[in-house]
Amino acid sequence: MHPSPYLLALRYAVAFCLAVYLAGQVKKPDRLAGRFFAWLMNRSHAPLTDWAFPHLEIPGSATALDVGCGGGRTIHKLAAQAAQVYGIDYAAGSVVASRAHNQRLIAEGRVHVEQASVSRLPFADDQFDVVTAIETQYYWSNLQGDMQEILRVLKPGGRLMVVAESYKGARNDAVLGPVMKLLGSSRLSVDDHRALFLAAGYEGVEIAEERRRGWICAIGAKPGA
Repeated sequence: MHPSPYLLALRYAVAFCLAVYLAGQVKKPDRLAGRFFAWLMNRSHAPLTDWAFPHLEIPGSATALDVGCGGGRTIHKLAAQAAQVYGIDYAAGSVVASRAHNQRLIAEGRVHVEQASVSRLPFADDQFDVVTAIETQYYWSNLQGDMQEILRVLKPGGRLMVVAESYKGARNDAVLGPVMKLLGSSRLSVDDHRALFLAAGYEGVEIAEERRRGWICAIGAKPGA
């Protein structure tokens, strides 16, 4: 006996709604599912973050910022080297999860997590020595403008590191490209990354690739050191 057309339509509708909800959680976890998705991001992004960090020099006296802090693992990793670490995320679920993951460091006064957008950072000019953005730049609404907003809060000579596990032209682009397009993410090549940093006002741009896994790490500095 075959399901009725109405039952099939209902199944498809439920599957579609679930897919849309899950896709939205990847971009902006809410309080309901935020803890789970933040935990998932911490696990899935760990190898990528561990590969990228040796490319960035972090002085022990540094004040660092993690943009799009997700589940808070990168904040914890920054705090192992930097004196003070701030994290921001525009998703309430991520902020809750990040604070939970770094509860001890927050209590010690070394870590601070706020809900905010990269387009309007709640910090003074020239505040940070280091800014990281792991697996988040895909979803920024104004790439060059947001890069310039980060430039504003960097100290002269301070460095921004952008890291992604998917980029245009990578070996895995044929597989991940359609998925990222479905999520409404930007697709930048190596040359696009370099051009974006330069157009936003950064200098000394360096780009590293892990071609086997399709990872990219782009770093640029604020002029005037």
